[in-house]
Amino acid sequence: MKFIKLLCLLLTQNALINMPQSNAETMEEKRPHIIFILADDLGFNDVGFHGSAQIPTPNIDALAFSGLILNNYYVNPICTPSRSALMTGKYPIHTGMQHTVLYGAEPRGLPLTEKILPQYLNELGYSSHIAGKWHLGHYKSVYTPLQRGFKTHVGFWTGHHDYFDHTAVEHGMWGLDMRKGMDIGYDLHGKYTTDIVTDEAVRVIAEHNATVEPLFLYVAHPAVHSANPYNPLPAPDEALAKLDHIDDVRRRKFAAMLTQLDDSVGRIVEELQKRKMLQDSIIVFSTDNGGPPQGFNLNHASNWPLRGVKNSVWEGGVRGAALLWSPRLQKRPRVAEQRMHIVDWLPTLLSAARGAEHNEQLHNSSAALDGVSIWDALVRDEPSPRRTILHNIDDIWGSAALTMGDWKLIIGSNYPTWNGWYGPAGERDARAYDLKMLQRCRVGHALASLNMTPAVAEVIRMRSAASVNCVMEAPPNACDYKAKKPCLYNVRDDPCEYYNQAEKYPNILRTLLDELKRFNETAIPASNKPDDPSGDPRLHNYVWTNFGDLVQSEIIDEVK
Repeated sequence: MKFIKLLCLLLTQNALINMPQSNAETMEEKRPHIIFILADDLGFNDVGFHGSAQIPTPNIDALAFSGLILNNYYVNPICTPSRSALMTGKYPIHTGMQHTVLYGAEPRGLPLTEKILPQYLNELGYSSHIAGKWHLGHYKSVYTPLQRGFKTHVGFWTGHHDYFDHTAVEHGMWGLDMRKGMDIGYDLHGKYTTDIVTDEAVRVIAEHNATVEPLFLYVAHPAVHSANPYNPLPAPDEALAKLDHIDDVRRRKFAAMLTQLDDSVGRIVEELQKRKMLQDSIIVFSTDNGGPPQGFNLNHASNWPLRGVKNSVWEGGVRGAALLWSPRLQKRPRVAEQRMHIVDWLPTLLSAARGAEHNEQLHNSSAALDGVSIWDALVRDEPSPRRTILHNIDDIWGSAALTMGDWKLIIGSNYPTWNGWYGPAGERDARAYDLKMLQRCRVGHALASLNMTPAVAEVIRMRSAASVNCVMEAPPNACDYKAKKPCLYNVRDDPCEYYNQAEKYPNILRTLLDELKRFNETAIPASNKPDDPSGDPRLHNYVWTNFGDLVQSEIIDEVK
């Protein structure tokens, strides 16, 4: 028996020695496919893996329970700043994108001096594609996805639109915003936007030649952002019909939009498995910011029990729902407590794409980045290299927030209201969660083919560990954010930000104020500009377009 084992070992070693060098290098250096799915305005409490059973999200949950739930993950408070951080690896204060969102008639975009994620990945041999929302500038064509590293794009350029007629209402202006590359997507009228984005993502995967080059697919969903005021929460009737257990009709519509997004995740994973690409993939699912609760932006998300809303620097505005899935993760599944910010994805994904031997090179070449690679920490379950997070500095609205270690500093607020705690809490009873749906859904079937189906006991344990439960032992200590007095919270012990401890720990407060000052000294002014009248879709056949590329005479001709 020992002789047979020795013989097998020798034969294996001999095969490896005589393997053609190109094949050996391919096995060692094969770059993963990267699928980044970004949800819009998704609340911390809107997904099943954080403890609520109100809205069924089986495909998203199945990925989370077989990969990593990113339980200490942060985003920027609102859309454009988060997307700029994702694409550049820089805090918005260093790109001028820190104040509110980019509007359709603004003559600006993410600075063209910034090298962005697809351009980095293209240098490593990737084929980069985007399906969905851009929201980083379009007033000139050079700011749009096809001129910034992406090969294809089906989706829209502004921050939101109606999911059926694809028009966007902004500042009294109204126009169509749907693109197929640079062409206007007139033929897509009436088709639900979530399905358009999904169909395009599936098409890209189906047509990709994985033997030639790795794929980077950025799926930027509009869901669950509200649409136009005349129909703020559009959802297919068949999706609504499945959610009769939700009494509040607006929350039910929100839930229907989310279930369509969840099904999209299932279809994408299913297609990856069909094309034999799933086992070589890294999948990220993330929100862009916290959720807007009932009455905010005509939406109905939930960050419960976290404090605050979208576009606030409270935890409800910046602590994001996210997961990471890949067979390359060594210690999975688990609830990952490594601290991470959306700004870290660029160096993290580059590190994953380049391999361990390139980490030092990446570090030396990314001195200007604010993001740091968390890849090794996530793969091996090691401490995160990130200790400090700058949530934002907005000098126009007078708000700022920073976390160092367990402590969080908040100065000011973007709203005189919306600084409390907003539900719904959802169904928190663990018995209400349908465990069987994790196996029945599309992702569940794909996981079974890879022998990665999560065990029931593991799902129950992870779901409990990823739920935030706060106990108010005394009335909350007031934070005088209206007077812009600095407030201090221990977000490890008090994740719901009940107790302002600025007076109790003045030395800790001073340390965080000094760190915030250091960041502020490096900030550049916000790049926001007034709407340009030339950008009004009325002047361009009621289409949001690259108005900065048109000379005034052309605009006059279009009006005529």
